[in-house]
Amino acid sequence: MILTALGLMSGTSLDGVDVALLETDGRQIKAFGPSGYRPYTDGERSVLRQALTEAVHLPQRDARPGILRQAEHVVTIAHAEAVAAFTAHNRITCQDIDIVGFHGQTVLHRPERKLTVQIGDAPALAKAIHIPVMHDFRAADVEAGGQGAPFVPVYHRALAQSLNRDGPIVVVNIGGVANVTYIDGTDTLIACDTGPGNALLDDYMYREMHQPFDTEGRFAAMGKADEAWIAQALRLPFFSLPPPKSLDRNDFAKLRLDGMAPADGAATLTAFTAASIARIVPLLPKRPKSWIVAGGGASNLTMLRMLRERLAPATVEAAETFGWASDAIEAQAFGFLAARGLKGLPLSYPATTGVPIPMTGGIIARP
Repeated sequence: MILTALGLMSGTSLDGVDVALLETDGRQIKAFGPSGYRPYTDGERSVLRQALTEAVHLPQRDARPGILRQAEHVVTIAHAEAVAAFTAHNRITCQDIDIVGFHGQTVLHRPERKLTVQIGDAPALAKAIHIPVMHDFRAADVEAGGQGAPFVPVYHRALAQSLNRDGPIVVVNIGGVANVTYIDGTDTLIACDTGPGNALLDDYMYREMHQPFDTEGRFAAMGKADEAWIAQALRLPFFSLPPPKSLDRNDFAKLRLDGMAPADGAATLTAFTAASIARIVPLLPKRPKSWIVAGGGASNLTMLRMLRERLAPATVEAAETFGWASDAIEAQAFGFLAARGLKGLPLSYPATTGVPIPMTGGIIARP
């Protein structure tokens, strides 16, 4: 049975809400629909940044002390507005959509404590948009001992199956955190977080230049990366761990760029992301032949150049090269995961999150 699924994603970069429609049976993608975007306002982003800081001390996943309750309201309203604008613009009714996949906003990810927290009131969202909403995708995986991330690999595999090329292929998603999906034929699927994506760089640009991000990597292109700093940072234990492994957005927040000119700092953090992605190669079964870059990092031309330098002779191409909507992939993925969850299909596997057995997941909130 083909389902029309709407995916919603608010990533760790705190830029806004991505919306994407697709038709799927939960195994293959039958058709891509339109996509949309609702940016967070400066005020909303400020609340979410405060929530990230306060969430470090959360004792349990359903606690919403202080600013976190306000942040959850911000996230819910923003997603409801994103769906309303998207459906109106594309002349889609709520009856046209079978299921919504709502990831929510991650504010804390500590799988070693069996704790992952995504804020957002799914029952309130379902009532506002009049469509069933699947949410809380990661909880079952973490409770079973998995890392709870990354969750997009099953969708990456579905995308890669449409390509006629030899493997191994790696799909890299560079959001706030970077993660990879290693695909070799239909059987081998390995995934993990690799390190910082855009989070460190975005925070640095916000702090130093009062800009939300480095547009196309232009600022980093004017600087020089400090390779000694990068080499030292790569000595952190995380980078030598084999897959599967996952990160919280703030795991590298203590790294400092003291005394660097701002452009050099931006270049160093961009190169650090590229180097940490390349660091995964020795930990994979075979050296990948091609890398496909999606997420916000695919728009950073300096990051793409640095990846090509570090991953040669493999090819490195942006997802748009294949007609994929890079900025919409994670939103599409959560629509796809919602369809899989409805059918009881696995969302995560031992080689993607470290869960003991393939796990389904997600909870449905009905209007």
